[in-house]
Amino acid sequence: MRIVLVGPPGAGKGTQATRLAETLRVPHISTGDLFRANISRQTDLGKLAKSYMDKGELVPDTVTIAMAKDRMEQPDAERGFLLDGFPRNVSQAEALDELLTTEGIKLDAVLDLEAPEEEVVKRIAGRRICRNDSAHVFHVTYKKPQQEGVCDVCGGELYQRDDDSEATVRTRLEVYHTQTEPIIDYYKAQGLVVTIDSMGPVEQVTDRALAALKREGDDA
Repeated sequence: MRIVLVGPPGAGKGTQATRLAETLRVPHISTGDLFRANISRQTDLGKLAKSYMDKGELVPDTVTIAMAKDRMEQPDAERGFLLDGFPRNVSQAEALDELLTTEGIKLDAVLDLEAPEEEVVKRIAGRRICRNDSAHVFHVTYKKPQQEGVCDVCGGELYQRDDDSEATVRTRLEVYHTQTEPIIDYYKAQGLVVTIDSMGPVEQVTDRALAALKREGDDA
C-alpha cells in the first residue's frame, strides 16, 4: 500500500507510522530521516539541504521532493511506502501527485490522525526527557517517574526540551493549521482521506488504522 500519514504535532504520527509500516511490510519514509540520511551521507541533496539549514532557512520544496523521489525509487519501496511528514503543504502534495502519475502509481489512502488541540498540548508540554539518554522519556501525567525530575532507568535529570514548551507547541500547531492542514481538503477531493481517532492506547489506534485501511482496500 502507498499511504500518506498526516496529523498535528502530538497526534502520535511517528509511533503509528513505525507500527503500521512494520505490519504492512513497507518502508516508513519520514522527512526528518531523509534529511539526516542525506546529510550524513553527504549526498548532493544533503549538502544543499544543509546549506539552507545552516542559515536557519527552510529547505525548499524542490529539495525535499527530490529526496522523497529518490527514496521512493529504492527497491524496498516497490510494493509500497508510508510517508510521514511529506507532503507538508499543498504544493508538495501536487508535486507528489505529479511524480506518482509519472511512475504510473497512485496513493491508496491518506490517514488523518485526529486529536483535540488541548490534548496535543498536554501530551507534548508534559513530556520530560533524560539528560543522559534521550530514549528515556517520561510524562508528568501519563508516565510519571518514581521520583519527580529523576529518570527511573539511570537516575539522570529529567528536563523539558525548549521545543516542548506550551508556547512553542501552540506555535507549531498554528503552523500545522496554516501550512499542512489544507492538504487534508486537497486529498478529500480525491476521496483518499480516512480519519482516525488518535486518542487512547497506542495499540488501539493502530488497530483502528489497520481496520480502516482494510475497509478502503475492500471498497477499492
